[in-house]
Amino acid sequence: MTESIHKPMRKGEQTRAAILDAAMHLASREGLEGLTIGVLAERMGMSKSGVFAHFGSREDLQIEVLRLYHHQFEQEVFMPSLAAPRGLPRLESLFARWIVRVSKEIDSGCIYISGAVEYDDRPGVIREHLIEMVCTWQLALQRAASQAIEAGHLRAESDPQQLVFEMYGLVLALHHDARFIKRPGSVARAEAGFSRLITSLRNTAVADQSKIIAKK
Repeated sequence: MTESIHKPMRKGEQTRAAILDAAMHLASREGLEGLTIGVLAERMGMSKSGVFAHFGSREDLQIEVLRLYHHQFEQEVFMPSLAAPRGLPRLESLFARWIVRVSKEIDSGCIYISGAVEYDDRPGVIREHLIEMVCTWQLALQRAASQAIEAGHLRAESDPQQLVFEMYGLVLALHHDARFIKRPGSVARAEAGFSRLITSLRNTAVADQSKIIAKK
């Protein structure tokens, strides 16, 4: 691999990056609909025209916030998990890192989850971007689940879509109980739920064979 050369950002790029970072934190707490040029300009100590100079419209700003959030999610959850072996180890890594990410967002909020509430019945470009990003993540989970089945870690009759559906349910329950109800122990319950789910689908025949080989 060739060594990458990182050029220092120009002042305009630095300002744009700072605006985006502030916008994402604001959207996490107030929702994408709570993200306005006026509030953001006030937070940044800038004029509205100064913010508009970097983003043509409020919708453009919202879309860029979504893209930044998605990129950070990939960097924290998806990319590191690729280092885990294909199959169940990778699926477990994806879920574990997902839980860590959601746990960090308990105080601020998850844009994927809050965005789904805001735009569940509101057609438009923002909704389309949200759906595309969430579906991309679900497909990545389904691919990992399918690989776990192909590797023999999970039973052949396991349904990857159903598995991902139940994983999503655990994360949504975690976010609800930890953020809305403020219920202690929610992370541990989500982890226990995933462990129980995997145990119910584990290919015990392969696991038993591995134990026999290990004893020889």
